[in-house]
Amino acid sequence: MKENKPLSSQEIAEALFIVNRHAKTAPEPKELYDLKKHTIQQLLRENKAEKIGLHYSDHPKLSRQHSTLLIQVGNYYFHVPAEKQDFHNLKHLGKLDQNYRNPKPRLSLSRAKKMLYRYLNWKKPVTRTAPSPVRNTRRQSPSYLGTMHIAPWNQRGKRS
Repeated sequence: MKENKPLSSQEIAEALFIVNRHAKTAPEPKELYDLKKHTIQQLLRENKAEKIGLHYSDHPKLSRQHSTLLIQVGNYYFHVPAEKQDFHNLKHLGKLDQNYRNPKPRLSLSRAKKMLYRYLNWKKPVTRTAPSPVRNTRRQSPSYLGTMHIAPWNQRGKRS
């Protein structure tokens, strides 16, 4: 991936697929879903993505059925929340076809994020690292009499 070469729609779609797949299982997916949303909005503005139609969601909100918008980017398909005008302008496709699967790209999450940040012309987010905990250099084992030190010959790991 060259820094000055513009990304193709297919490269962006592959990066979107990776970000979307990881967002579904991430403990804090907000950054990933925001990245997906803004990338798709930008692709639609540039006519590099196409709104295909509406699907019923597999995950009803508050036990009520709702629809999601199906977007095509390259040869990948993504679902995003539908807007009011989408219901007037697009055909409803019914239930989601469970047999269709997007192709699986070979791309890391960090590289996919870098590609999308570059495409959106965003600055790379600052990642905070937690300070490393202070480690006790002596191994201790719990005992009913308190703690006792383990003799060096009974320690796991390094052998002298």
